[in-house]
Amino acid sequence: MAKSSKSTIKILGLALVIIGVGLAFWGYQISGSIGSQISQTITGSFTDKVMMLYIGGAVSFVVGIYLYIRK
Repeated sequence: MAKSSKSTIKILGLALVIIGVGLAFWGYQISGSIGSQISQTITGSFTDKVMMLYIGGAVSFVVGIYLYIRK
């Protein structure tokens, strides 16, 4: 594989890590909102939007780490 291709994959992995952290942080911020807290109190679970942000952030983070570390 060409050297520029490896560096491109590492940059993509780093970008996915940053996006994953951003999505998780965004989900955390939304989970603290009044509407989300009321919904969480009534249903006992997070809203769908918060869960999608957490899951999307986790998947993006894991794939990014894999791409960055892979040789």
